[in-house]
Amino acid sequence: MRFLAFVVLCGMLGGCARDPYVTADDETMSGNWYIAHQIDRVTSAELPSAVTFALASNTYADFPRASQMQLTCVDRKPLVRFAFDFKIGTDRDSVLGYRFDDRPGHENVEARVLRGQKILILEADADLARFISEIPGSNKVYIRIRSMTGGRTAVEYDLDGSAAAIRAAYTKYPMPTLSSAGWKSQPRIY
Repeated sequence: MRFLAFVVLCGMLGGCARDPYVTADDETMSGNWYIAHQIDRVTSAELPSAVTFALASNTYADFPRASQMQLTCVDRKPLVRFAFDFKIGTDRDSVLGYRFDDRPGHENVEARVLRGQKILILEADADLARFISEIPGSNKVYIRIRSMTGGRTAVEYDLDGSAAAIRAAYTKYPMPTLSSAGWKSQPRIY
């Protein structure tokens, strides 16, 4: 009986001991985007993050499962992070392609699959600048990842409210521009 009381007490106290850094408090919505407004306890600045969710399908998954696209900065470096609820392949055998609305698609985009094989990061300056520059004014982006080990993964994210998401994620750190990445000059997007 004492053991059961101890377990219940620990469970109740465990709920109070949550690290305030890891929370969804102070998020706002902009269209389909969740924008973080939480203050980072290390930097005393808002976390640069905007996230949208969609169901993704995969060759080896029986039904569509959760995925997210996140606009953020890590170590002062802008990036786009795609996270899935299943393995998508390895860094060596995965190929990213995407298309915004009815615009021309992009194939063989430089991206990196992280160790757990469920997260893909778009961080190369030229590809990142091109991807982010196509978000404003777009309604949807279709993402496709092909992999020898992970099969084919497909997801389509709704982009309503993306202007606020881009500002929230990339205002503090320099975003590569299309001209600095070797593309024709275009106006800044944030």
